[in-house]
Amino acid sequence: MMRAVSAAETAPTTYAWTVHAENLAVRAGRRLAVNGLDLALGTGVHGLLGPNGAGKTTLMRALATVVRPAGGRLDLLGENISGRADLRRVRRRLGYLPQHFGFYPRFTVREFVEYMAWLKEMPKADIPGAVQRAVDRVGLTDRADARMKTLSGGMVRRAGIAQAIVNDPELLLLDEPTVGLDPEQRLDFRELLRDIGSDSCVLVSTHLVEDVAVACTDVVLVHEGRLVWQGTTAQLAAQGGTGDAGDSAAERGYSALLRSHRERVAA
Repeated sequence: MMRAVSAAETAPTTYAWTVHAENLAVRAGRRLAVNGLDLALGTGVHGLLGPNGAGKTTLMRALATVVRPAGGRLDLLGENISGRADLRRVRRRLGYLPQHFGFYPRFTVREFVEYMAWLKEMPKADIPGAVQRAVDRVGLTDRADARMKTLSGGMVRRAGIAQAIVNDPELLLLDEPTVGLDPEQRLDFRELLRDIGSDSCVLVSTHLVEDVAVACTDVVLVHEGRLVWQGTTAQLAAQGGTGDAGDSAAERGYSALLRSHRERVAA
């Protein structure tokens, strides 16, 4: 006899934030690259900014469950990663593009994305259609059966984005995704981000402030492993003045916030 299933058992899992960190500490080697960071992110496209050595890549690696936190608390998709969470369950629901990623050069684009879909434990029957959609979305339809070793740097980067989105992730983490993309491809990529961010949480780490200003709903600024500022792109642009470095309002706002933070730390 079949057991009756309650409404509570079939209801979707809900959580306040897709990403929630409290006093988070993460090591890069022996150094605490993230130290005492508080962060809350929900649906939308969030830009992660900061100077070299600010801890951006280490933070992204922690959010991707590549490295475990050294202290504090980190919740991803309702799971406490700081504890004994089932990381496989979390990884099935996220997508990650690191700054540098490996691949078998003789794989075709399709085979590479299929392999990554398999690693994410996607249902076998869903993989062919999901791979084709991902390849189409990054503009590699005509190169789907080309070997990875024959692609330009920008095309390899787009293949990396395809593997990150193949499972329609609820949390998408992109570390320097526009490296090697030409201006037209960057415009297409911004449109893709806005589409994915309409119902998922996307975090984009980049040095290109203009990409953040155009494509993101809000900005997270980190320095020396700590959260310096978080706000909308309009609020970022309003922070700067004519005396601040930068060719745009967003860049001047970024410069002004960093300068202000460094002055407070030095005082």
